Amino acid sequence: MKQITLTVNGTPHRVTVDDSTLLLDALREQVGCFSVREGCGVGACGACTVLADGMSVSSCLALALRYEGAEITTVEGLGENDHVVNAFVDCDAAQCGYCIPGFVLMSHELLRENPKPTEEQITDHLEGNICRCGTYPEIRKAVATAADRKVGE
Repeated sequence: MKQITLTVNGTPHRVTVDDSTLLLDALREQVGCFSVREGCGVGACGACTVLADGMSVSSCLALALRYEGAEITTVEGLGENDHVVNAFVDCDAAQCGYCIPGFVLMSHELLRENPKPTEEQITDHLEGNICRCGTYPEIRKAVATAADRKVGE
């Protein structure tokens, strides 16, 4: 076992890990970021998505040791007035909500890379995230709405 520092949402956290500790487990069990969820455990559903230095990571597959020194963002770190979160709320882009943190973070990644994506680009970027409730039209609308609001600022 060893101690490392994970910087999560701008705050350093000392965590104890071994060579096989998953980033998902360190974030949930030691940092207290419960928006990071295990859906499938094999990186196929997106429920465990976090951003590490702005890039999406399936935390259920990522070893915590590899992320010492990275800036990790979870939805807990997004501001109260986050334009993507607000667009998801305004567009009713959630039913059960289990998958939404992953979709929100993937949307942030997309909008950082492409501030004005087409509907096809939105669909393509989010294809690794699964919504079991089937709110895909509302999710795509929320991302487009967030993009429009950001461009209009």
